[in-house]
Amino acid sequence: MGVSLEGQKVIMVPYMEAHVPKYHLWMQDPALLQATGSEPLSLQQEYDMQLSWNQDPLKKTFIVLDKEMVGEKFVHGNPHVEVKPFDFFSVLFWTDMELMVNDDPAMVGDVNIYMNDLEDPQLAEIEIMIAEPKSRGKGLGKESVLMMMAYAVQNLRIHVFRAKIGASNGSSLSLFRKLGFKETSYSEIFKEVTLELAVTEQKQEELLQLLGSVVTHA
Repeated sequence: MGVSLEGQKVIMVPYMEAHVPKYHLWMQDPALLQATGSEPLSLQQEYDMQLSWNQDPLKKTFIVLDKEMVGEKFVHGNPHVEVKPFDFFSVLFWTDMELMVNDDPAMVGDVNIYMNDLEDPQLAEIEIMIAEPKSRGKGLGKESVLMMMAYAVQNLRIHVFRAKIGASNGSSLSLFRKLGFKETSYSEIFKEVTLELAVTEQKQEELLQLLGSVVTHA
């Protein structure tokens, strides 16, 4: 079990098995698939993916909880999402994933980094998704990205962050540009903008100062 990070607006928790049904439900939404550049997966593939994320040292993911919607006191290790009881045979025939997931409002998105640049192992690609419409426009995405960057700078010595965003995803492009990311390239084929942020001494100081106000649960 990794750490959880508690900020002013969000609590970022490790991606646990209990989160998979709701995550899978999100990934049935064509708009989210397009915004994240994802391909639809089966439920079993999502479980396999969750396991691989936790085992891959070159990836890090957190589930984003909307702090004001965490009904009870936060407990590290508690996924803060409920899954309805089910049996194996009923799962085989379910097509509506909403049957599996209770309306737990706290789990609202995820934030990820990938360290997959062979030429620069300290470069991390970063992604953010606030999947729940009710939690958008509240600054959760911004805080999640900053907390992930601060965590990565301190623990993984990341010195460059990269974001690849679909040209039609105006909200994400605006978010990363406001955070200081600069466009470095555009793919006409994929209609995708690549932006980067170098972690200067000043930026590192800012991020580590931010991390000082974050509560770490281990």
